[in-house]
Amino acid sequence: MRSIRPLLPATCLAAALALTATACGPSEDKAADKPASSSPAAGDGGAGIPADVADKLEKHGVDLDKWKKGEWKNWEKDKWLREAKDFVNPVIEGLWKPERMTTAKAPTKTLAAGDISGDQDVTDPEPRPVRAQEEKKPYHQNAAPVGKVFFDSPEGSMVCSATVVKDPKNPGKSNMVWTAGHCVHSGRAGGWYRNIAFVPAYNDKGKSPAALENAQPQEIAPYGVYWADWVSTSGEWITQGGQTGGTGAPYDYAVMHVKPEKGTKSLEEMVGVALDVNFDAPEAKSISAMGAWGYPAAPPYNGAIMHKCVDRPGRLSIAPGTPTMWRIGCTMTGGSSGGGWFAEQPGGKLALVSNTSIGPVTSGWLAGPRLGEGAQQIYTTMSDKFAGR
Repeated sequence: MRSIRPLLPATCLAAALALTATACGPSEDKAADKPASSSPAAGDGGAGIPADVADKLEKHGVDLDKWKKGEWKNWEKDKWLREAKDFVNPVIEGLWKPERMTTAKAPTKTLAAGDISGDQDVTDPEPRPVRAQEEKKPYHQNAAPVGKVFFDSPEGSMVCSATVVKDPKNPGKSNMVWTAGHCVHSGRAGGWYRNIAFVPAYNDKGKSPAALENAQPQEIAPYGVYWADWVSTSGEWITQGGQTGGTGAPYDYAVMHVKPEKGTKSLEEMVGVALDVNFDAPEAKSISAMGAWGYPAAPPYNGAIMHKCVDRPGRLSIAPGTPTMWRIGCTMTGGSSGGGWFAEQPGGKLALVSNTSIGPVTSGWLAGPRLGEGAQQIYTTMSDKFAGR
């Protein structure tokens, strides 16, 4: 039977996350909070497209102009770029219109009981369900670093969640976003997803999908839309990831580097905050509480509202020879995938320690990878790649 231990109240983690946001969020009268006009450097679909992007597409027999006019919908095996070095994501300005965002679906990574085959005698008892709570509105004042990822797959438009994280080589000007590997790459069955974009504090005022149809752009994307210009995930996810996570689940993390669809300001400058990432979190028994944030989109949720869960973490082992995952009680569903898991650090600040990866069909808990040396290498390499840019 699960032992009962003191739990850090949800309000403590929630307050800590809120305090990381700047006091002045997007507004009508603060020009600094608005995306600037489009420029070639921001990737306007014209001369600003990097030559290496066009070269990569050309190498695979893809014409850039045709790609932007719909060739990206061609998911034939030889057109679905798989290798890490082949990632391309040219900006198609205006593609992610509000109605397209609201109809995007959640990728499912649910487990049946039989999918957990590698207990290794370290899996803790299944946690009791923790009902997800709606985040306070407006989101830019309460959870500004959290947002939604939009991308296209052979099954249509999809959504995940993600978090703005710090860039060690560009302090104060980070363009780095943390999410799940299965939100950017199909795993062993396919390749990189397409048209990957991030919207921090999506649906800032928490309107219903119907109300969003007539919402102002700043209410839907208060800080603008940011397109991934480079993405990294683990080699284990690429080779082992599957429909229900597979043995790649403990490595189901990804780092995106993004650029604004319009404007030139960095993501961190616009949002006002980026979170630290902790790659050396203590054992589960030493952590009193861990909080997961995201936009659940599978029923009974609709993907429009940001939610959060806070619980004492336990351990989950899914296959022999793979790292133990974190697990918490939470009723969030698909769409919350990739959303950050946060824990309080010495001194009271929050750091990202994991991301939502898998959950059961019954939606009573979530599991996320334990971030270690492999995750840190991906993060550091991304920072080095864009150092000073």
